[in-house]
Amino acid sequence: MPRHRPPYPAEFRRQLVDLVRSGRTPEELSREFEPTAQAIWNWVRQADRDGGVRRDEGLPSAEREELSRLRRENRQLRQEREPEVGVAISWQRRQPGSRGRPVRSRPDLPVHERAPGRLPDRRHGARARR
Repeated sequence: MPRHRPPYPAEFRRQLVDLVRSGRTPEELSREFEPTAQAIWNWVRQADRDGGVRRDEGLPSAEREELSRLRRENRQLRQEREPEVGVAISWQRRQPGSRGRPVRSRPDLPVHERAPGRLPDRRHGARARR
């Protein structure tokens, strides 16, 4: 069975809300029809918000649709802007042994050479200070 089903038609939801308002319980309607009792309760609450009867934490349908449209537009604008951000950190790259962390390889930084024939001491080296 699929984990997600298409939404119920608006007319069907309106009919179930009207049946709840006429005196039937959502539990009774959920046994007779497919939606759960909680879904029917949610539809009744949303219909009350849209009608101005209820003023709790939820948004009316018109504001909810506008919010989802604005979020979608914001996501699209972020995706269009993203390549510009990628150029700013293009000097970072991954090298073997970096354990997936970006390694900065900048040619303008000076390179320190060690004395010939000497091995770096791990306890006193540059890495030990980090």
